[in-house]
Amino acid sequence: MTVWDRPEPANRPVPLDRERIVAAAIALADEGGLEAVSLRRVAARLNAGPMRLYGYISTKGELFDLMVDEVYAEILPEERPGDWREALRVLARRTRQAALRHEWLADLLGRRPALGPNGLAVTEATLAALDGLTDIDTVMRAVEIVSAYFTGAIRREITNLRAERATGLSKRDWQRAHGPHVTRMLATGRFPALAKAVYDGTDVDAEESFETGLDWVLDAVAAKLAQP
Repeated sequence: MTVWDRPEPANRPVPLDRERIVAAAIALADEGGLEAVSLRRVAARLNAGPMRLYGYISTKGELFDLMVDEVYAEILPEERPGDWREALRVLARRTRQAALRHEWLADLLGRRPALGPNGLAVTEATLAALDGLTDIDTVMRAVEIVSAYFTGAIRREITNLRAERATGLSKRDWQRAHGPHVTRMLATGRFPALAKAVYDGTDVDAEESFETGLDWVLDAVAAKLAQP
């Protein structure tokens, strides 16, 4: 029986329910990452005994599932996109925006399918946008490919943001600090392709990089859908 199927116990002296528990857990994760989330800390934030939480949630894994599903409510489109391409673009953008608000989400993306009501609603809206365009197996592969792209891109962006905070160095500060080493290595002539990228390539921010990559992936899906 999943956590969504299991009924909640009756309220006792301190009002408690899964909604309050999940909200407290998300607040802790937003402040300190997933490592800051424990049933003991959640209980303390709610002024409840830790053992009471086990009536609502059996494991930390269940708590993470509930937290992710709560964030999926932020990802669910507010209105139905006009076509399949816009639907997948909206899914990617809203997932990225949610992860920038809740960085811990990046650590939980790409796991087994989300089975909570909001996660299922996001999946349904995404699949519905491609329904009837081609066979279901091709639809599933298209969604998987786009999801794999934005999951990886989001994780890279969040990793860089965490590195900036941990080191106190922005991307440009880090590049300047390591510039002399890179310059010496490129001067050896052993890395001509890399030298071209460093000296001639255009530096773009995370959002532009995300959007460009997303366009290319959607172009590839469109080409596949256009095949007879």
